[in-house]
Amino acid sequence: MQGGRNERMSQTVPQAEVLTVSELTARLKRLIEGEPWLQSVLVRGEISNFKLYPSGHAYFTLKDRATEGDRPYSTRDETTQIKCVMFRRWAEKLPYHPQNGMQVIAGGAVGVYERDGTYQLYAEVLQPDGLGGLHQAFEDLKKKLAAEGLFAEARKRPLPFLPRRVAVVTSPAAAALRDIVKVTTKRFPQAWVTIVPTQVQGSQAPADIVRAIRLANRLESVDVIILARGGGSIEELWAFNDEAVARAVGDSPVPVVTGIGHETDTTIADFCADRRAATPSNAAEIVFPDRRELDSRLRILRSHLRSGLRSHLEAKRRVLERLSQRSVLRRPQDRLDRAREDVARRLRQLLQSSRHVLDFKRADRDHVVARLDALSPLATLARGYSICRTLPDGRVVRNVGELTRDERVEVILFRGEAICRVEDLRDGGDRETKGTREARGVPGPHPIETTAPYDLFSYSGPARSGTGRKGEDAEDNEEEPR
Repeated sequence: MQGGRNERMSQTVPQAEVLTVSELTARLKRLIEGEPWLQSVLVRGEISNFKLYPSGHAYFTLKDRATEGDRPYSTRDETTQIKCVMFRRWAEKLPYHPQNGMQVIAGGAVGVYERDGTYQLYAEVLQPDGLGGLHQAFEDLKKKLAAEGLFAEARKRPLPFLPRRVAVVTSPAAAALRDIVKVTTKRFPQAWVTIVPTQVQGSQAPADIVRAIRLANRLESVDVIILARGGGSIEELWAFNDEAVARAVGDSPVPVVTGIGHETDTTIADFCADRRAATPSNAAEIVFPDRRELDSRLRILRSHLRSGLRSHLEAKRRVLERLSQRSVLRRPQDRLDRAREDVARRLRQLLQSSRHVLDFKRADRDHVVARLDALSPLATLARGYSICRTLPDGRVVRNVGELTRDERVEVILFRGEAICRVEDLRDGGDRETKGTREARGVPGPHPIETTAPYDLFSYSGPARSGTGRKGEDAEDNEEEPR
């Protein structure tokens, strides 16, 4: 047995080109990537090991369970799998988040990863396989946008009662457009409608719908946007479940009304719209008022207005009739004569009251003047008294002790002034008045006392010119005569 093995090993190896691993891998890469049908394939399988990296690239494995008919040497427990890569520019367009165990259909090109020497699928499309997968993708995106508040009622804006211009975003060949035009012509033929064409189905439809919505927002005087499409399967309506379309609807400055599919069809765009209509025709009914209903309402309002005006005028007429029966309106001259007499009477009373007040004020003034005259220093001077002041400071002399011999003094008389020189000083004794002593707190020598001329008052004002007019300079700062 050992000899047989040696014989096999000693057999001559056929002469062939010897390749390195890199060369072999490169040739396999050229062979695989050179096959046209391998550059656009669709593969159905179950996702496993899905991972989305921070770079945005997604890596996962597609696998299916092999059968004995397909693989004669396989068992039922074996699985066939292929590694897949989806780069960021394709992964960020996914309308849902792929999960392990989800059945999908991946589309792309088969290539060779030379470093590991493995072939893999470079996926550009990843769609859920069947209604179950689509429903899962729908629910995932719905939860994501709802968490962001894109479906909040607070974002919904009211629609204008009479829109000036309406932009309809739909396919020009779609039956939905014909339904909208038909309903609009019937309900409000004066409407200004602008059609913004777009694809509504297919892989390019989401980007085209987003472009059309943005274009409609740039149109002048557009008050409402209708996003519409006719009925179809969930796959045919899937463009309106795209995240980019949903965000374009939610971010539109102009209110959006969606009329997609039939009444039972609901898309993500419907949740983001300001108003959802069951069908495209219903969308037109929501946006445009019925002219016949408006005419009927106007007729009713016109009737109410006329009735109200009649009632108002009749009430005013009755008031006018009651007023016309009043004497003030029937004989206005009598009212004016009475008013004129009342004014004259009040004027006489006012003049009489004014005279009384003036007489009282005049008497009061005369009394005050008389008192001022009695207290005036000039009145005292007129009775023969004089004022002595030192020179040159003008200080009033009240006591001989304030003077010295040969001192020059000024003597103010009722008429004129005299400059004198002191020749002799004589002490006249205690001539203070009782009031002066009491003011200083000093008791007098006896209850009966006499007063001297220089004890009657003191004067500290400026020198008098001796004009002799009664009451002149009565307001000077003089002490009141005792």
